[in-house]
Amino acid sequence: MLTVLNLPNFLTLLRIVAIPCFLILLEDYRYGEALAVFVAAGITDGLDGAIARLTHTKTTLGAYLDPAADKLLLLSAFIALGFMHAVPRWLAVVVISRDVIIVLGYFLLFMLTQRMMQVQPSIFGKASTFLQLTAVALVLVSLWRPEPALEPLRLVVFYVAGTITAVAGLQYMYRGLAWLALAEVPPAAAESKPRTGTGARRRA
Repeated sequence: MLTVLNLPNFLTLLRIVAIPCFLILLEDYRYGEALAVFVAAGITDGLDGAIARLTHTKTTLGAYLDPAADKLLLLSAFIALGFMHAVPRWLAVVVISRDVIIVLGYFLLFMLTQRMMQVQPSIFGKASTFLQLTAVALVLVSLWRPEPALEPLRLVVFYVAGTITAVAGLQYMYRGLAWLALAEVPPAAAESKPRTGTGARRRA
């Protein structure tokens, strides 16, 4: 129990607890406080990762909870801000659809192969997460302190975030299909390749 409740995992749990707090503040039009909670969650994300790397204390449970906490926070933010018309509906749809398709895709791969695919974050995946965080932060700032001069910047971030998110989704789909193709190779066929090569060398 003490191993599970180490500092990195505790910070991850705090981010999960922060999600309903963030949504309540957002719905109460307390945008400054909602922004503070959102920024604090982002800080703890980087902090618990750094602590885990230095101390090697993050458990398997924490490794699964960490990305889930980030995704839940971002999805909740985009859903709420989409309904508030604070972010374009198309961007909210792209962000939510990508994550839903990825989750359903990995579930389908497991059902077909009875094996778990190791999910490795890609450059596009990390970039899309950063851009989504930036987009939400800019929207919260504009709701808290409206500044028309920042509108062009927000639009650029929206379009870039939507594009990179879509590209990351396609990349994860390609990875899933490639993994499925390898997983469906019969074990006997895979084992026969080294023997064939050995036989060929012996005949030579």
